[in-house]
Amino acid sequence: MIITKKKPLEEVIDELKSYERVFIVGCSLCATASKTGGEEEVEEMKKKLSECGKIITGSVVLDPVCNLQKSKRDLKDFGVEISKSEAILCMACGNGLQTLGEIVEDIPVFPANDTLFLGEIKRFGVFEERCSICGKCLLTNGVAICPISRCPKGMVNGPCGGAKDEHCEVNPEQRCVWVDIYYKLKKMNRLNELRRINPPIDHSLRIKPGQHKVQRSVTNEPT
Repeated sequence: MIITKKKPLEEVIDELKSYERVFIVGCSLCATASKTGGEEEVEEMKKKLSECGKIITGSVVLDPVCNLQKSKRDLKDFGVEISKSEAILCMACGNGLQTLGEIVEDIPVFPANDTLFLGEIKRFGVFEERCSICGKCLLTNGVAICPISRCPKGMVNGPCGGAKDEHCEVNPEQRCVWVDIYYKLKKMNRLNELRRINPPIDHSLRIKPGQHKVQRSVTNEPT
């Protein structure tokens, strides 16, 4: 899940300072779970912007924003409202915002949220980063604990020299991820996995912008 947080309202107002008529777009998936862009948050934003003198031409919560073709179709139902707008406020992640920018090319699109990381839901309203989307998953030892995402230094072959009393040098309140990996391997009686040497992170896999195309299988239909 893409985790986002709300920008301060004054920052959003500053983004929209040159525009009076605003259309608002939320997202039914990640932003709804993060409480940054669901139905409730969109209604709240409409009220706050109206109180600041903005004219809200309309709003929609897309399902999800980042589905380009689906969002294109869904936004056609709001063509009149969007045409009356001077700006669009996107209450989704940065990916969703850029999707809107591809669809609506003649109206500026502004973010209502800051995009933080790809994470898991620990419990309601609490999220933690779990994946850095590095392009080459190192979770091949069966432990299911990613050192790249959970170590501030991204150490892939054991702890750094600064770990002390099982805790992280950078964040002493956090236990070293390699300690967690050690204990989990020990519990599974697989400590020999610690002898495995992981290669350095291949940054060529993260060339921007990332692209991936699924190869469709060709089926031989009967003649």
